[in-house]
Amino acid sequence: MRRRITLLVAATTSVVLLAFLLPASSLVARVAESRALDAARVQLQLLVPSVGLDPREEVAAGPAGRPDGRRLAVRWSDGTWLGAEGVLGDAPAPAGAEQRETEEGTYLLQPVRREGGTAVLEVFVPVAELRAGVTGTRLVLAGLGLVLLLLALVVADRVARSLTRPVTDLATTAHRLGGGDLSARVTPAGPAEVREVGAAVNRLAGRIGELLADEREAAADLAHRLRTPLTALRLDVEALPAGERERLVGDVDALSRGVDEVIAEARRTVREGLGAGCDAAAVVGERVRFWSVLAEEELRPIAVDVPAGPLPVRVAGADLGAAVDALLGNVFAHTPEGTGMHVAVRPRDGGGALVTVRDDGPGLPVAAVARGHSSGGSTGLGLDIARRTAEGSGGRLQVASAPGGTAVTLELAPPL
Repeated sequence: MRRRITLLVAATTSVVLLAFLLPASSLVARVAESRALDAARVQLQLLVPSVGLDPREEVAAGPAGRPDGRRLAVRWSDGTWLGAEGVLGDAPAPAGAEQRETEEGTYLLQPVRREGGTAVLEVFVPVAELRAGVTGTRLVLAGLGLVLLLLALVVADRVARSLTRPVTDLATTAHRLGGGDLSARVTPAGPAEVREVGAAVNRLAGRIGELLADEREAAADLAHRLRTPLTALRLDVEALPAGERERLVGDVDALSRGVDEVIAEARRTVREGLGAGCDAAAVVGERVRFWSVLAEEELRPIAVDVPAGPLPVRVAGADLGAAVDALLGNVFAHTPEGTGMHVAVRPRDGGGALVTVRDDGPGLPVAAVARGHSSGGSTGLGLDIARRTAEGSGGRLQVASAPGGTAVTLELAPPL
């Protein structure tokens, strides 16, 4: 749109300038020619009295015999010439003033009556004098036209920017909303129609956020209702004999943790989308300090390798914290007490960060690792949360499990 407006203004301005400059250029040539001929006629009229009244000797000694710039000549009544023979030659004298044009220039002829016949006074104006100043004036006109055209293009570009910028901002906001950033809003600007569309997009984004919040709250309420039967189930399990109780308590605890994760995930606010960002080093360091208390109680050594400098990534701090909690909680829940773990954060090629949580346990079952890379269903090991966080940032989740331990790496992309 901006380019079309600029091209339209350029075409219109060019037509207007041509309509002005072409006649002006022709007028300049005519004015220059008229000026030169008028000056020659004045000179001619000044010499007429001298040629008509003075003797030939005085005429030859006067201005007619000493031309200044223009070529002057007098043909006497007997056919002889004072000065170079001109265009008249031996032809009869004209009845009145005449103007004869040749390739070299223009001749002005003026018959003068004197004793003994009619003399002809001739003034020659060369082409160079007829066109004096024309080229320079035309260059000035062309330069003026070019300046006006450039000025029109600058003004057109500014006007086009003012018209297209609101549309561009509207498109950018729409792309952000399409990418999941429901906090994106349009600042209404530009023509009334564009402002109206921007306001409608803002209302739509707000309504989508409200619907998502209602949906999350409804899902959380449904999950919350499971706590009552879970509490009753726990009481029933605790009333069982010791052997059966120990076997079922672990299953009930795992189910309770799963329900808690569902409730926490459902009640979280809408994600920040493409504009999200945090310092991966700071978030991971804070979560490791939180889990260190439990690690000390279970005699789990933690090796931490987190750089001091910031490592910005394209994920909200709450999302990254939840993913790290899921991975660390997975280690505590599925490895024996005393099992060591290693947490490392390092820069990623091209920006972003790599967050690795590795334990010294027996490793995960192959099926569990595969589910951690799937797109549906819960693994029961917190890998789905971590996977969604990594993929939501533009990265991925990598899981490597062996009898010597399991390593889970979050690949997080840099902020936009």
